Amino acid sequence: MTKIAIITGSIRPNRIGAGVSQWVLEQAQQRGDADYELVDIADFNLPLLDEPMPGAQTQEHTQAWAAKIAEFDGFVFVTGEYNHSVVPALANAISFLNAEWNNKAAGIVGYGSAMGVRAVEHLRGILSELQVAHVQKAGMFSLFTDFENFSTFKPTEMHAASVAPMLDQLVVWSKAMEHVREGALVAA
Repeated sequence: MTKIAIITGSIRPNRIGAGVSQWVLEQAQQRGDADYELVDIADFNLPLLDEPMPGAQTQEHTQAWAAKIAEFDGFVFVTGEYNHSVVPALANAISFLNAEWNNKAAGIVGYGSAMGVRAVEHLRGILSELQVAHVQKAGMFSLFTDFENFSTFKPTEMHAASVAPMLDQLVVWSKAMEHVREGALVAA
């Protein structure tokens, strides 16, 4: 079965992204169309790019991170919006690897004061460089309406509905990219 990681992008103490990721996992697991797993970058203790060059895997934490990411056919990146961009810890974690991301698919769930829109768009550029096929639909949540006291994730029905179309696209694209990785599709 197609394996999709739901990646929690924030590592801050008292982060709210972990609640968003858990909720997305629960929604995804009800679908039965893929094997979904929560992957928390905080569990990998990745420092700021301590490898000698991109794609190098000399450190144990990098090797563990690479092995985990290699397991998956697709990803849902859950990112807040920090300073009009993607969460720095997520950008760092993504930048540790190269080949493990290539020819896979991704969906994005953003949250923030402007629903994470700018973070989502910046993340699309990063993913494109790593040859990750990101889907058009995205989950979008507002700090003002989808979080109780700006901390407990309680999505509105309208915003919660944004996740299913993203997962619909992601599952199809993840399965299609499996053929690309297998070499079943060749350039015309």
